[in-house]
Amino acid sequence: MTTVAVTGAFGKAGQAVVAELLGHGYTVLASDVVGPAGGDSPLGVDMMHADLTDYGQALEALAGADAVVHLANIPSPGRAPAPHTFTQNTTMNANVFLAAQRLGLKRVAWASSETTLGLPFDVPPRYAPVDEEHFPLPTSTYALSKVVTEQLAAHISAWSGIPFVGLRLSNIFRPEDYARVADFQGDAPLRRWNLWGYIDVRDAATAFRLAIEADVTGSHNVIIAAADTIMDRPSADLLAEVFPGVALSREIGEHETLLAIRGARDLLGYVPQHSWRDHA
Repeated sequence: MTTVAVTGAFGKAGQAVVAELLGHGYTVLASDVVGPAGGDSPLGVDMMHADLTDYGQALEALAGADAVVHLANIPSPGRAPAPHTFTQNTTMNANVFLAAQRLGLKRVAWASSETTLGLPFDVPPRYAPVDEEHFPLPTSTYALSKVVTEQLAAHISAWSGIPFVGLRLSNIFRPEDYARVADFQGDAPLRRWNLWGYIDVRDAATAFRLAIEADVTGSHNVIIAAADTIMDRPSADLLAEVFPGVALSREIGEHETLLAIRGARDLLGYVPQHSWRDHA
């Protein structure tokens, strides 16, 4: 696979994925519904404007690619009316997946979400670290759109024989975002909503490249988070204070993530290289 279509290429993750793929010798076909198009794009490649809720435009965005990294979606709850978020996301995802089947792509890597695991944990998690077995517990139409899409991926993969890899991304941070981490440290409940998880955008981009390259079959969905939490307190202490009834299912490191990433390591060889602590 030498040519990869990247949808949502002008977004936070999309820009990093384009840079990661170009840096590893791939040809990138970039598309988004926003941002400078054509040769005015700052991505290092021309970018097509494409509304993926239209199947024909999805076909055009993927035409000529060997694989797709599909990132284009309404990216979180609360950005649009709840029913609109669900219908827009599921329509985009179905169109891209069916276009990949029609065009005979060799791989689909796509952005699922940590929200499928029960976020924002108004009901405490059953155990920690939360792993892939904590799925599905959607609490918003955004999360539900991702749960439904994981089922779409499984069936379209079975129909087509195309391997699908969904990455349940944690909260994405760019290096410049780490300046605000100090604001969290005095208030453990402030970021209880995702068990103090995050993912450096560079590690997220690497995870998508690995999802394109991994020797897999069928459809898989794995958690992608940093190796540590966003807090400077021990992870076990955070859990004991904010979720005192939630037991640890195994021993953990002092600042180890409570969003388990062993599944991604085993499937993709994913080992995060970046931490907010490197910028503190």
